[in-house]
Amino acid sequence: MGIKLAVAAKTDVGKVRTNNEDAFVVADLNRGDRKSSPENMEATTHFDVKERGVLLAVSDGMGGEQAGEVASALVVETLQRVLAENAPESEESKVAITRLIENAVTKANEEVFAAAKDPSKRGMGATLTAVYVNGADAYIVEIGDSRAYLLRGRRMRQLTKDQSFVQLLLDSGAISEEEAVNYPHKNIILQAFGQQKDLAIGLGRLRLRRGDRLLLCSDGLSNKVTPDEMREVICDAASLDAAGLKMLALANERGGDDNATVVLAEATGDDLAVHRDEETVTQTFEVVKAGPNTDVTSDRPPPATAPTAPKEEPARSVQAASNPDADKDRKSRGLQMLVAALMMMVMIGVFYLLLKG
Repeated sequence: MGIKLAVAAKTDVGKVRTNNEDAFVVADLNRGDRKSSPENMEATTHFDVKERGVLLAVSDGMGGEQAGEVASALVVETLQRVLAENAPESEESKVAITRLIENAVTKANEEVFAAAKDPSKRGMGATLTAVYVNGADAYIVEIGDSRAYLLRGRRMRQLTKDQSFVQLLLDSGAISEEEAVNYPHKNIILQAFGQQKDLAIGLGRLRLRRGDRLLLCSDGLSNKVTPDEMREVICDAASLDAAGLKMLALANERGGDDNATVVLAEATGDDLAVHRDEETVTQTFEVVKAGPNTDVTSDRPPPATAPTAPKEEPARSVQAASNPDADKDRKSRGLQMLVAALMMMVMIGVFYLLLKG
């Protein structure tokens, strides 16, 4: 029976935005089958996981004037193309697969960085959360603050770590989990495609178990629907397709002020080991690359580099307007970077005072 994946993917513009800057791709690299936005997958699709593997990815674009759409589409298209061109025909070492993924991510960043030189697309960027399933291993890639979760049995576990200013504050102990939920600057991310020439890729490897369910999403979903709610929806839904639609509906019921995208996958097959109750998720998950440094201890100040430009959100616009995308266009990237740098300097000052005290 081998290894099989059932996959559903859905995206929604939300109730406030006028265009959808999210993108997703679901691709069988063995057969060349590809499902991608802007069209939703009509129903749950089934794949046999062969030598070249299966790619699942979500990207959240930013930039306005449809530049965000360009960035996110470039990210998922380039990632899929490079992996398809270089994916192994037979079993490869984990080191070789890691290099393959890093090369694909680097190429995608180069594509967006080059496209952003166009004056009409200046400042555009995108996040990425991707899962490359190769045999019984799932490689999880993270750039920015889109997320990947694992549902094993009824236990939900976040596999990615947000590369964001708020996550940096959380790691430092400056704010609590409760404060982070509505923190005013949670849309500032530490890195994104097209924003800098070199990226610090976050990469993990999960050994899949039979019945594992994976969820990838943009922050338009994770900001509105909690992990516990995601778990309940998936467990109670008649299908992955129905679960995806339900989660997007919840995000819209709670304001729908951002695009929201979700990709759901369930792994089955005789070639996957059965999960044992005594086995923890941690025992089957390995951090291969930690990504940008967001770990700040009490005796070490945070990095002095400024975060990348914030992902603008209509609810945080300084000017009331009926067209949030127009608001995004009017904002100056230089001002965004200045504000981000000032915030970082303030936080460094706070840590300095704490250390002296």
